[in-house]
Amino acid sequence: MLRRTPVPPSSRFVSVLLSGLCVGLCLLAPAVGFAQEDAADAAAADGADAAADAAASPANQNFLVWMLEANGWLFGLIFLTLSFVTVALITLNILKVRRQNFLPDGFVEDFEAELTAKNYQGAYELAREDESVVARVLAAGLGRLNRGYPEAVEAMQEVGEDENMTYEHSLSYLALLGAIAPMLGLLGTVSGMISSFQTIAQSTTAPKPAELAQGISQALFTTLEGLAIAIPAMVAYSLLRNRVARYVLEVGIVSEGLMQRFSALGKSRKDA
Repeated sequence: MLRRTPVPPSSRFVSVLLSGLCVGLCLLAPAVGFAQEDAADAAAADGADAAADAAASPANQNFLVWMLEANGWLFGLIFLTLSFVTVALITLNILKVRRQNFLPDGFVEDFEAELTAKNYQGAYELAREDESVVARVLAAGLGRLNRGYPEAVEAMQEVGEDENMTYEHSLSYLALLGAIAPMLGLLGTVSGMISSFQTIAQSTTAPKPAELAQGISQALFTTLEGLAIAIPAMVAYSLLRNRVARYVLEVGIVSEGLMQRFSALGKSRKDA
């Protein structure tokens, strides 16, 4: 008669644990296989979608074309017009705010020569025929010199202030563009973000990045274009405005220096 050797509890526990692991692996094997098949199918589907998107989008899209498409026809037309206007205004003011238009060297020398020769009528005609700022100032002073030197100086100051206002008015359009362009860029930014959030709100599933790229691109491109227009406009406005102020000051100094020889006329009138 055979005697059974009693199995220790620890060995029994290990046997049950191993048996359970074997059964679990047998049960999980089909599930793992199915999960792997599903993952492979999903990867294949994603690859097909990516391939379709790659086929739908151009391989090498031009940056300018992408920017125009992202802006849309409205903002694209607005910023294109503003860019041309900004370039035209900067060029026009650079050509206008030149020293030759304020203080031409040849005129100042000829005018001083006429005054030295006491040919006052010739000096007046020379000032009237010239188109520079200093010529207008001197012509105004000589034209009112018969009323006295103080009246002549006052006339010169009035013409100088009027010329300064004319140049400031021409430069103010650059300041206006520098203020409007960023605001239009901000308007495009808000419009693009609203478009992206509208796409998210109307989508029943998680939207693809390509579906949100249009609104985000518009938001970024309009901001970029607004700053690209505003920064040169403000820089040109500041530089040209300082140049106008310097030239107007020089015109005042030169014109008063040339007319200083008539200061005795005002004193003699007061003494009389």
